[in-house]
Amino acid sequence: MTTHPLTWPRESGPLSLRPPTEADIEQALTWRNSPEVTRWLLRTTVDPDAYTRTWLADDPDSVGVAAHVDGQLVGTGSLNISDAMGQVHAGESIWRRAQGSLGYTIDPEHAGRGYGTHLARALLSIAFDELGLHRVTAGCFADNTPSWRVMERIGMRREQHGVKDSWHAERGWVDGYTYGILREEWPGSPA
Repeated sequence: MTTHPLTWPRESGPLSLRPPTEADIEQALTWRNSPEVTRWLLRTTVDPDAYTRTWLADDPDSVGVAAHVDGQLVGTGSLNISDAMGQVHAGESIWRRAQGSLGYTIDPEHAGRGYGTHLARALLSIAFDELGLHRVTAGCFADNTPSWRVMERIGMRREQHGVKDSWHAERGWVDGYTYGILREEWPGSPA
């Protein structure tokens, strides 16, 4: 994930955010593949080498962050940038690189302290205030109450309740939620 022309580190509540290092990814892997975490993710396990390469890749369409509290890694977050749906008219391309997809994972030992909210809010600020994106979405299993509560706390609205739209390795077909927010809905954005 690339660092983009953004200022690092940055603070969000108790968190200090910066692009992940190889040491951060090694530490994240100690909890990323644990059942406590994977039960809420689409990928139940990740190959350590592939995971490291993905997080450290210089990708202009991804912003990856490592979240620290007092120097200790407590979570990771990502913002993946893509084109929105749009028609090309007279060479206009305002829909290109206009949309983002938000993701975050918190170390279970640090869950329940509001870190996910601070992390997700910081990623939305990057998306709207610095990258000027038009829209950001995020998704989760419907049973992942802490995750959808984070999305609601940061101002995202539930746009879809997909009935049995997601495959879960232990529970079979489960419901999923999709949340979204527009730039003009983000506090401080011009109307």
